[in-house]
Amino acid sequence: MAENQENENVENKVEETEIKQPEIVENQETTNELEEMNDRYKRLFAEFENYKKRNIKERESLRNMLVSDIMMSILPIIDNLEKAISTGTKDTAYEEGIKMVLKQLKDTLTYHGVKEIETVGKPFDPELHEAVSHITDEKLGQNIIKEEFRKGYIIGNKVIRHSMVIVAN
Repeated sequence: MAENQENENVENKVEETEIKQPEIVENQETTNELEEMNDRYKRLFAEFENYKKRNIKERESLRNMLVSDIMMSILPIIDNLEKAISTGTKDTAYEEGIKMVLKQLKDTLTYHGVKEIETVGKPFDPELHEAVSHITDEKLGQNIIKEEFRKGYIIGNKVIRHSMVIVAN
C-alpha cells in the first residue's frame, strides 16, 4: 500500500507539473498580449492628447482671424475719433463724449487681445511697420521710427494693420 501511495503521489506530481507548464506558457502569452494592449493604449492616448492640442491651436487661430476681420472694420472709426479729439473743440462736454466712446472701443480691442503696435522711438520692422517716408535726423539712430501717421494693430502674432511711419536716417 505504501508503494501504491508513493506511485499515486508521483503520478499526481507529474500531472501537476504537466498542468503547470501550459499555465506558465499561457501566462506568458497573456502577459505579452497585455503589454501589447498597454502599448496600444499609450500610443492612442498620446495621439488623442496631440489631437486636443492641435484642435486648441486651430480654434485659437480661427478665433483670431474672425476677431481681426471684425476689428479691421472698426479701426477706421477709431482713427476718425482720434482725429476728432486731436482737432479739438470749445465744447468740452462734446470732447469728453468722444473720448469716452474712443476709450470704450479701445477697451473692446484690448478685451479681444488686439494691441497697438509700438512705433515712435522703436527700430523699424517691416513685419510691423510700413515706411511712408525717410528723413535725416542726427538725434535718432539708423532705422529708428520718428513719427507715426497711422496706428497699427496686432492680435497674437498676426498683424491686423501695419503702422504707417516715418523712418529716420
